[in-house]
Amino acid sequence: MGDLTGLVLFALFGAIFFYLLYGVIRAAVRDGILQADERRRRRAAEQPERLGG
Repeated sequence: MGDLTGLVLFALFGAIFFYLLYGVIRAAVRDGILQADERRRRRAAEQPERLGG
């Protein structure tokens, strides 16, 4: 019975670890996208719009 408990705890802590890792990566990607959008917006405001493609 002790082996089963150890296996369940190992799986539980592994799942918690990967869930937290997923949250950290998701937040980092979201922040990176927001920074890129802000940089693009600033760059577009500084440069005059080009005509004729």
